[in-house]
Amino acid sequence: MPGRLAGLTTRGRCLLATGLAAALCAVLLNERDLLRVAAFAVMLPLLASVIVGHTRIRLRAQRELSPPRITVSGEGQLHLTLHGTGALSGRLLLEDVVPPALGGPRRVVVARLPQRGTVTLTYPLCPAERGVHALGPLIARITDPLGLAEYRCTLAGHSRLVVIPVVVPLTGLRPASELGASESEGARVGFGSRQDAVEVRSYRHGDDLRKVHWRTTARRDELMIRVEKWPEHRGVTVLLDHRSAAHQGNGPTSSLEYAVSLAASVYVHLRQRGQRVRLVTGDGVVRASVGEGTDQGIDAALDALAALRATEEPELASGPALASRREVLAVLGALDDVAVEQLLAQRPQGMRGHAVLLDVAAWAGSGAPGSDGQAASHPTQAARLLVAAGWSVTVARPEQPLSSVWDQVCLSSRSTLQVPR
Repeated sequence: MPGRLAGLTTRGRCLLATGLAAALCAVLLNERDLLRVAAFAVMLPLLASVIVGHTRIRLRAQRELSPPRITVSGEGQLHLTLHGTGALSGRLLLEDVVPPALGGPRRVVVARLPQRGTVTLTYPLCPAERGVHALGPLIARITDPLGLAEYRCTLAGHSRLVVIPVVVPLTGLRPASELGASESEGARVGFGSRQDAVEVRSYRHGDDLRKVHWRTTARRDELMIRVEKWPEHRGVTVLLDHRSAAHQGNGPTSSLEYAVSLAASVYVHLRQRGQRVRLVTGDGVVRASVGEGTDQGIDAALDALAALRATEEPELASGPALASRREVLAVLGALDDVAVEQLLAQRPQGMRGHAVLLDVAAWAGSGAPGSDGQAASHPTQAARLLVAAGWSVTVARPEQPLSSVWDQVCLSSRSTLQVPR
């Protein structure tokens, strides 16, 4: 009996309690008609519990995500395939637990199970937030037609849906011509300070006479040719500042999401053009890297950005990642003078960088101000210090498309480009 009572719904328990109370009144008042009504009220929920409990249903379910990786505000679908046999006495309610960011739980009522074959249920997914979301479990609730008894079982476990940041197509950079060095052309071109060395060798047939090194030619009494050798650039480091104190706004419209999408777009843009790129966050963790013994694809970098959350660290701790002689493109939030000095101190002497400073004050209307107030400061002072150190700086605002910001990055860094002709 206790097991049967556990399957009763609130309606069934109330009807059972009403029947017991009526039976007690019937005994005290010696009313046989009332006793018959009480017996019916008591037996009805118990009978419903027995029928639902002994309903022989063999039900299996499979969940499939199409596709398993979706961009923010993209469109995906979830397919539930039900395999069931047996007679269904009552109603079958399926509830798939879905996070609020994906639209909340989905419910469907199945009135009849197929004797043979399957039933496929499909519903859309429109993720509003970046992240790695868990869907499930899929719960089946079997109830009698009167809703007096209910039994629950789990048909499917959890599924993983990766919502990656928005990646915008970028233009304005030819393969192996400006930013870093390509994998196919070697490491001969880059942007930053000119640190080339000049070598002199004997003239060979077909050499350009405009490159004759006249001083050495006069000293050796032999025609000598000047050969410019460019420093080896080991690729590009894309630095993403994900400190919570350096950003403003909440949800998909925050400055952090803007920075993540920009860093993802730049990384994909450079990788598709054969560049050796490394993606580093403000805590010094290398999220994705190509070259130097590792070769992680674009999907791995986007998956890492999908799972990225803001850090509470107040300082940029990317020193080891910036200490190499790679070119640096930094996507930065709010910076005070101390943070700028730390950023500059982490770079080798003579190696310049390229910064995109987010005007986080423009995002202040979409969220609460930062805890220390520095996230609402204007980037003018930080830009001035970086420019004085030889960096190229671009200021980004929320209304600017990511492609426009990238075009400005290319234009602002062109004055420091040293591309051999």
